Amino acid sequence: MESSLTPIPRDSTPSIIARRLRDAVAKGEFRPGQQLTEASLAASFGVSRGPLREAMQRLTQEGLLVSHRNRGLFVMELDEPTIRDIYLARAAVERTAVRQAVALGAGEEAEALIAVVEEMRAYEDRPSHPDVSALDMRFHEQLVALSRSPRLILMHGTLLTQVRLCLAWMQQTYDSVQYRVTEHADIARAIVAGDADLADRLLCAHMDDGLRRVLAAVGELSG
Repeated sequence: MESSLTPIPRDSTPSIIARRLRDAVAKGEFRPGQQLTEASLAASFGVSRGPLREAMQRLTQEGLLVSHRNRGLFVMELDEPTIRDIYLARAAVERTAVRQAVALGAGEEAEALIAVVEEMRAYEDRPSHPDVSALDMRFHEQLVALSRSPRLILMHGTLLTQVRLCLAWMQQTYDSVQYRVTEHADIARAIVAGDADLADRLLCAHMDDGLRRVLAAVGELSG
C-alpha cells in the first residue's frame, strides 16, 4: 500500500497536511487509538512543526484526533457509543437534506447520483476495494449538496472525516458490490421521482445496515 506520508513542498499550507493526514487515517495507515508524534510526522512530510501543529489542531477540532493532557494526540477511538453517535448525526443531516432536495424539486439534479452508482458497478469483483467506499462517500456528499443548504453541507463535511473512518472498517463486510449498488440506486431513484417518504425510508434502512456492519467489524477486531 502506497503511503500518504511522503515529503511535500515547503510552501504547502497546513490544509494540505491536514488532508494528507485524513487520507492516511482513512486508509488505515494509523489505527484508532494510535498516538501521533510531531517529530516523526514532520520528518515524513518534510515540513517544520509549525504548519504540522496547525494541521493537527484542525483535525482535533474535527474530532478525528483527540488530545490527552500530558500524553499527546491520538487518532479517535471507534468504540460503540462513538460509532452510534456518528451515525445519529449523519442520519439527521442526510434525512433533512433528502427532504429539502425533494421539496426544492431537485429530481433532475439527482440523476447525478445514479451516475455515481453506475461507477460502483465496475467493482463487481472487488467489493472491498477502497474506491468503492470513495464512491459511497461521493454519493452522500452529492446527496447533501442537493439540499442547497450551506449549513447542512458544512455540517456534513465536518462529519465526513469520521464517516470515512467508519467506511474503512465497513468495506470488508461486503462479499459483493451489488448490495451497495442496489441500496444507493434505490435512494437515488426515489429522490429523482420526488418521493420524499420512500427516499427517507430507504435512507434510514441504508444507515441502519451500515451501522450494524461497522459495529460488527469493530467488535470482531476488539474481540
